[in-house]
Amino acid sequence: MTLELELRDLAVDIAREAGDLARRRRQEGVAIAASKSTLADIVTEADREVETLIRSRLAEARPEDGFLGEESGAEEGTSGITWVVDPIDGTVNYAFGQPAYGVSIAAVSGPPEPTGWEPLAGVVVAPVLDEVFSAARGHGAHLGERRLSVTMETPAGALIATGFGYDPETHAGALDELRKVMPIARDIRRAGAASLDLAYVAAGRLDAYYERGLKPWDMAAGALLVSEAGGRAGWLGVDSWGRRLLVAAGEPLFEQLAGVFSD
Repeated sequence: MTLELELRDLAVDIAREAGDLARRRRQEGVAIAASKSTLADIVTEADREVETLIRSRLAEARPEDGFLGEESGAEEGTSGITWVVDPIDGTVNYAFGQPAYGVSIAAVSGPPEPTGWEPLAGVVVAPVLDEVFSAARGHGAHLGERRLSVTMETPAGALIATGFGYDPETHAGALDELRKVMPIARDIRRAGAASLDLAYVAAGRLDAYYERGLKPWDMAAGALLVSEAGGRAGWLGVDSWGRRLLVAAGEPLFEQLAGVFSD
């Protein structure tokens, strides 16, 4: 078994356990622990508990690896491999009892920064739907045992997902970009969990996804899912707020969206 497959299988096991914990805590009731960048950008007690679980399991299995988590920050390792973790992606959905949240775990080599790392393995678990999306570099992307592939043709227009940042001052720019996208879209989705949006692009449930200002843990696993499903996930230009744009789609639609955003 290759290193990539070993890392993927470990991530699947841990993400399943973490997803079970997140689901149980949601059933018991959610306590808001803090706000982060804005009042809308919340963290729950469950976020912290789930990340602690993931971090401890990874440390037991691979103590020399580094760690980058949304809630507990970064820790350098000595192996050259770093785990990039979002314990509950879609925290607002989670807090409101909506099912669109996920656990995202990725293993990367190189610096813990998306433009410099090389993704090795990635897993996104949707606890409410009991779905496990997984990928290992060079071995494809899967939903359970089913091999995934992105959409390559959109003759009736593309089903496109996006997200908005929490800072209200950036919303006008996001709406301007949405207006540019609408002429090539069949419809727009805004679910509120980047990791699931990327997994859905990999699965062909969405034709494309774009969003500005994503953090490394938002997209590490999902971007690998897309690329291993035959698509492309890449960064485009920086806006006036310093936020890079991530676009994920099959190659033809990726190029079309790149043209839209360059206008």
